[in-house]
Amino acid sequence: MENPVAIDLLDFLNASPTAFHAVDEAKKRLRSAGYTQLSERDDWKLEAGKKYYFTRNHSTIVAFAVGKKYVAGNGIFIIGAHTDSPCLKLKPITKVTKGGYLEVGVQPYGGGLWHTWFDRDLTIAGRVIIREKKDGSESYSHRLIRIEEPIMRIPTLAIHLDREVNEGFKVNKQTHLAPVLATSVKAELDKLTTGNGFTGTGLGDGKKIEGNTKTNEKHHPLLLQLISAQLGCEPDDICDFELQACDTQKSIVAGALKEFIFSGRLDNLCMSFCSLKALIDSTSSESSLQEETGVRMVALFDHEEVGSDSAQGAGSPVTLDALSRITSSFSSDTKLLPKAIQNSYLVSADMAHALHPNYMDKHEENHQPKLHGGLVIKHNANQRYATNAVTAFLFREIAAKHNLPVQDFVIRSDMLCGSTIGPILASGVGIRTVDVGTPQLSMHSIREMCAVDDVKHSYEHFVAFFQEFSHLDAKLAVDV
Repeated sequence: MENPVAIDLLDFLNASPTAFHAVDEAKKRLRSAGYTQLSERDDWKLEAGKKYYFTRNHSTIVAFAVGKKYVAGNGIFIIGAHTDSPCLKLKPITKVTKGGYLEVGVQPYGGGLWHTWFDRDLTIAGRVIIREKKDGSESYSHRLIRIEEPIMRIPTLAIHLDREVNEGFKVNKQTHLAPVLATSVKAELDKLTTGNGFTGTGLGDGKKIEGNTKTNEKHHPLLLQLISAQLGCEPDDICDFELQACDTQKSIVAGALKEFIFSGRLDNLCMSFCSLKALIDSTSSESSLQEETGVRMVALFDHEEVGSDSAQGAGSPVTLDALSRITSSFSSDTKLLPKAIQNSYLVSADMAHALHPNYMDKHEENHQPKLHGGLVIKHNANQRYATNAVTAFLFREIAAKHNLPVQDFVIRSDMLCGSTIGPILASGVGIRTVDVGTPQLSMHSIREMCAVDDVKHSYEHFVAFFQEFSHLDAKLAVDV
């Protein structure tokens, strides 16, 4: 029997080619579950027993449910994840013409395995700012876009022209990664570059699109017409965009025994999905918040892959702002915010490295996370992860109560350790933190893999965390 949680994850992944789309999909699910949207530009009037969410930059989203017995100063129990993944983002000027080809200028975002982007069927997705005119007045709108058809590709060089390639292929991120959009000969024949109209495969039904005769020096007119056709506007109505190259292959359940998920962006949309679904399901019934004394929260941040230093990253004040505004909505006493922070707890959820059968020596002998083995608790003595004995115990105790598997991971002492949002929030906010993640292979590849069982384990662990943490935490005293 298929795992319904994993199938739901596939739907989330396939709807979320970019961080903007992931937030949009999260918004749809939260609205359907009765969550009310807030704006950071407005005053908040919150009520105990109610559910809310807000977005920042449409690439970060924070959702929370206030317990019926919550009072200012009580804890806020958070699962944090991130919406972004390594990718190729389009440059501000994308127009590249070389050797009779129309190429698209891109720049690497994050630490991707860039050799995996070659020979893939690629498209574009992201957001576009367009100009709109209505009743003689001009306004601007923020629109999401995703062209479903493969419209470009990064071809590899034939082995006959690089006989040493199998001895080691070093990707030049400036010269090797520009995707091919079209040939200039074909573009000339179809009069694409003059904007006289064209029929293209990227336009769905082959409908002829009348282009604007104004020349755009920054982007190929073909690219602009593909975008405008998708949005139903004129090319000249496009004011700006933030787009990225995306693989067109869908996320699937696969493997000989259907035990794996093959997908792009598992890091970290898998954790984003599991935490979001756990929050929604743990607050879905009328009685779910009746005995809750705290606030249950999910915070999904942008820009983790590049260090989180942005207005919408985990390094921004967004988390502290949310905690402050929630606390002040129930009391004007400013002394209660530090108390609330010390009563709070963060699960920093980011995918973990599963043991690779072909590279066994890359893992420390006693810390080899396995697929199907459940969530991985990450440790690092140098604080690249924020886990300590107290935070690990609390998270592990919840698993034990529900008979859920848990694993431990430390990097080999002779290797450098990566990091995530956990230490950033722990040091920036002062909140107790445990770093965890679902084990996966092919991390930062254009096509990653994890186990179906671990998606279910992660979701169930997060649900149990939301339902039981406030009660469990009351049993443990540390700073007394």
